[in-house]
Amino acid sequence: MQSWNHSSKRHRGTLRAVRVLFIGDVVGSPGRRGFERSMPGLRERHSPDLVIVNGENSAGGLGITEGTAEELFAAGADVITTGNHVYKHRDAYEYLDRAERVVRPANYPAGNPGRGHTVVAVAEQRVGVVNLSGAVQLKVARSPFAEIDAILARLDGEADVVIVDFHAEVTSEKVAMGWHLDGRVGAVFGTHTHVPTADARVLPGGTAYISDAGMTGSRAGVIGVKREQALEAFLTQMPVRFETAEEDVWVMGAAVEIGPNGLAESIEQVLVSAPD
Repeated sequence: MQSWNHSSKRHRGTLRAVRVLFIGDVVGSPGRRGFERSMPGLRERHSPDLVIVNGENSAGGLGITEGTAEELFAAGADVITTGNHVYKHRDAYEYLDRAERVVRPANYPAGNPGRGHTVVAVAEQRVGVVNLSGAVQLKVARSPFAEIDAILARLDGEADVVIVDFHAEVTSEKVAMGWHLDGRVGAVFGTHTHVPTADARVLPGGTAYISDAGMTGSRAGVIGVKREQALEAFLTQMPVRFETAEEDVWVMGAAVEIGPNGLAESIEQVLVSAPD
């Protein structure tokens, strides 16, 4: 896996399909271990050319560090996306600036640490991976819709395929983004809520879409944290220190095959129990 900076267009007849495995929000060390243990089976089942992992909750359930990112890379990730917790750990800022295959929401302020998209060479294709944050109930500098339009214009001639991780709170905003990008990108994977949705499909224009890919973490808790702590917070309305739940770890996401035309041919939801 390497970065690709070549900007000339190529004849699509020379390209082959690309298989992309996208893994939803990895939550803490249980999620990291579950991802690592599950990758051999996932590779056998889906034969991915590119593995994209959302790692914004990989460090103790909130944020990402150089250590947790490198652990995900060692376990099989090729590109790591993030979200609203990306800046939780200040000591990761320098890493975000130099890590070419870790991306943060592109519609954050331009001077913030990190980059909003990357382009990697995969299976003789140039794949652009873009991270966006929703604007509804989350803080952003620019509309994700205008931002992705600008990025696609910049990637014209630099990427054969574009994949989008849309890290957003509100389902309606995610669905709208899917329609906005239908026929223009290979796939739109929704992230952030940690609960997988049942709407995986290829839209009429050829874009694979799912509102939320889910999480890679414990189903015994509440979106990855210990259930008794989450219940205490809801019942008492008092501050509670959350800890990552550890039992019944599942890996969630989606596998997409993208044809030589840069559009999706299929999408399959991934919901597997991590091996012990």
